[in-house]
Amino acid sequence: MYEDGSVRFKGRLCVPKDVELRNELLADAHRAKYTIHPGNTKMYQDLKRQFWWSGMKRDIAQFVANCQICQQVKAEHQRPAGLLQPLPIPEWKWDNITMDFVIGLPRTRSKKNGVWEIVRLHGIPVSIVSDRDPKFTSQFWQSLQRALGTQLNFSTAFHPQTDGQSERVIQILEDMLRACVLDFGGNWADYLPLAEFAYNNSYQSSIGMAPYEALYGRPCRSPLCWIEMGESRLLGPEIVQETTEKIQLIKEKLKTAQDRQKSYADKRRRPLEFEEGDWVFVKVSPRRGIFRFGKKGKLAPRFVGPFQIDKRVGPVAYKLILPQQLSLVHDVFHVSMLRKCTPDPTWVVDMQDVQISEDTSYVEEPLRILEVGEHRFRTR
Repeated sequence: MYEDGSVRFKGRLCVPKDVELRNELLADAHRAKYTIHPGNTKMYQDLKRQFWWSGMKRDIAQFVANCQICQQVKAEHQRPAGLLQPLPIPEWKWDNITMDFVIGLPRTRSKKNGVWEIVRLHGIPVSIVSDRDPKFTSQFWQSLQRALGTQLNFSTAFHPQTDGQSERVIQILEDMLRACVLDFGGNWADYLPLAEFAYNNSYQSSIGMAPYEALYGRPCRSPLCWIEMGESRLLGPEIVQETTEKIQLIKEKLKTAQDRQKSYADKRRRPLEFEEGDWVFVKVSPRRGIFRFGKKGKLAPRFVGPFQIDKRVGPVAYKLILPQQLSLVHDVFHVSMLRKCTPDPTWVVDMQDVQISEDTSYVEEPLRILEVGEHRFRTR
């Protein structure tokens, strides 16, 4: 006990076990203009110089974790959430396909800046995986595929990695066209047939052969690899069994490749799960330079919300209850886009402390008269 009546522990002022007093002290150390929302370690180091109470470090960590502003503006310094979920392996050729647009290429002399390709030679697919482009989500496209019996599988909101297969093939195609233009010169559109042939005749480690061989059952003859192959090897009752065995081999190689990719990817990811009714924040910028909510700017919040989880729609996807202002945004998000909202008890009013009197009435009484005016009206 000091002369001023204070109690100190090793020279530090002991704060009594008063929740409101401690919260006021923590709020001043965290939200003041001269502190500006420090982390729990920095905040603890600053406060422990002058103050002490039992469980001080734990209370500071909980206070910082509950701060609504920090949850919206602080960057995540940990592995992305959500383990890799590979697409199902198709049962047969061209049963399940993925698709996307290739646009934004240099405009050609014929005023073309995209790749136009129609899948028309292999029958109606069982399912199509695509992003949520307005052309894919249009009523016409969905009605057409529903009539054909094709199931449309869309990616979650702002998560193009769902259709990673198309994204990867587009990247390879653009690299091939870029190499052609730099090496041979001319227009990229002139090299599209050659790029298609080169890709389909190139070895793919995921299936252990070239796509051409996987489709037709034999290697493709080319100036680089000329194989003498008679019709006797392509005809006969053995072709059905040979095709079936090759499809089984391709499926096994695809499964091996998926397991290998998943093991590599999951090393850089972390599992994260939510429960129905939880409150979460949604990431504003899913990728660098791309803003989906709020105003675009350097100091825009990293997360918006909070929003309540309606239900779980997949291993790593959740449906949110969005307000009317976001009615145009798809309400299913990948778990990597979400951050759990830790509620702040000090922001919630306890309903038990609210007392309502049934005979309460309100009377408006002026506090003071600010201005006096006089008006005369003419009478007829």
